[in-house]
Amino acid sequence: MRLLVVEDNEELAELLVRGLQSAGYEADVLSRVEDAASVLQTTHYAALILDLGLPDGDGLALLRDLRHRRNPIPVLVLTARGGLNDRVQGLRSGADDYMVKPFALEELIARIEAQLRRPGHLLGSSLRIANLEFDTRNRQASIDDTPQVLSARETEVLELLMRSKGRVVSKKQVEDHIFGHSGEVASNAVEVYVHRLRKQLADKGARVAVHTIRGVGYLIAEDKPT
Repeated sequence: MRLLVVEDNEELAELLVRGLQSAGYEADVLSRVEDAASVLQTTHYAALILDLGLPDGDGLALLRDLRHRRNPIPVLVLTARGGLNDRVQGLRSGADDYMVKPFALEELIARIEAQLRRPGHLLGSSLRIANLEFDTRNRQASIDDTPQVLSARETEVLELLMRSKGRVVSKKQVEDHIFGHSGEVASNAVEVYVHRLRKQLADKGARVAVHTIRGVGYLIAEDKPT
């Protein structure tokens, strides 16, 4: 499960990433409003941890833009602005939670998990297409109620596709979701994982099909007999 941290203090960002990884999350880090706004238009994240005082602008502008575009991503504001008016403004701008620096890492992780347990978010819910079900709490795929063994990458691809049921997911979205925004990725890496996932589902009798929309991306749908 991947989170986005928007924080320009490199030392703090590194601390957050290590803490989140120890709790079982992956995290990408950005330090600018412009970069975060661009990435959030193409990449699905489980939640956003957002600083407000950023080098190229105010994080509240990014938050308001997300809500204006009806992006429901859970947002935890993490800032040095601790005044009552600041907290009220942050929450009214669309933040789901608001924490003031300095903070306890354990509390931050607990608050993120509380957001993800809410209805419609990632924890405590399941996704289903035909006889294929994905438990988002345990990140476990099942076919006809039988748990399946998938690799971590295959699981990431499946979750993204099932969350986008009925919509085409671009190759770039899949790539960013499973590899993040750092490091080099082999040109055929996405095709390899999609192929493996498609074969796994077919071999185990899942009544779904992962379609390749040439030049566009991928689409998962119920495989209805003709």
